[in-house]
Amino acid sequence: MNTTRIAGLLSLLLGLSLNATQSLAQSYPNKPIKAVVPFAAGSATDQIGRAFAQKMSEVLGQPVVVDNKAGVNGMLGADAVAKSAPDGYTILIGTNSTNAALKSLMKKLPYDQDTAFAPVAYMGSVPLIVAVNNDVPAKTLKEFVDLAKSKPTQVTFASASTSQLVSSEVLSSMAGIQMTNVPYKSGPAAMTDLIGGQVNMFTADFAVMLPQVKAGKIRGLAVTSTQRSKAIPELPTVNEALGLKDYELIAYFAVFAPAGTPVDIVNKLNAAVNAAATDKTILERFSALGFETAPASPEALAQRSKAETAKWAKAIRDAKIEPQ
Repeated sequence: MNTTRIAGLLSLLLGLSLNATQSLAQSYPNKPIKAVVPFAAGSATDQIGRAFAQKMSEVLGQPVVVDNKAGVNGMLGADAVAKSAPDGYTILIGTNSTNAALKSLMKKLPYDQDTAFAPVAYMGSVPLIVAVNNDVPAKTLKEFVDLAKSKPTQVTFASASTSQLVSSEVLSSMAGIQMTNVPYKSGPAAMTDLIGGQVNMFTADFAVMLPQVKAGKIRGLAVTSTQRSKAIPELPTVNEALGLKDYELIAYFAVFAPAGTPVDIVNKLNAAVNAAATDKTILERFSALGFETAPASPEALAQRSKAETAKWAKAIRDAKIEPQ
């Protein structure tokens, strides 16, 4: 076979491939889309993911069905999406855990965090609340730190996600205390044990924390953002409570697709996520969680992911958390 004929065949195959990709994107979506939430039902990721999925369904004209795959700080769900077909029918409701911190928390991931996903759209962020069991004899974060200093390693804290673990470990490091981590599979399970007194302290998102703080079942001590939250303005920031300057750890949410997903499909998904991020009903519903959105392009999410990966790597290093 001569080179001219080979070149012609390659050109034909390339053209067919491009046409198939364009056809796929034009008809997309023509069946339900699975949105994998890598954390348990009831978590902030789950609540926000479901609200976004409903709005995305309206925009895309097909159901966006949430599938909870919790475990290993979100790694199990992220891995499932990383290994899915890049056709736009399986997406990840990712977080700072799955798409920034896990790389530094795990010795080995079953996927390459930097290359396994196509960034789709940023959803928004929420701060966390530091809270203790009601029987802990500390009414302020300063009193809690003093208590922990008097009992090295005896004070326990719960964690079921990267943000929960790292926020507590960084707090320990900056405050000069030693606490013992008690890992959980889900935020709601950790909350049950905090209320029951099996653990002393828990730092988690407003979705898990705020109802219990408001109900008086646990005692809120501080918020992890640099500004007080309008949802619970009586709680100081960690910086205010301890006289620190640089403490900040917030959880964020974003949509990712498997690497190789066609650009046209990514753009359709991006438009649907951005529509949800500007939806008044969603904004009003989650304002009580301190949720703030920032609609942007897939390229902007790619840049944010790169910056956040570096930020969380530093936080994990500074907190002396050993990769598992």
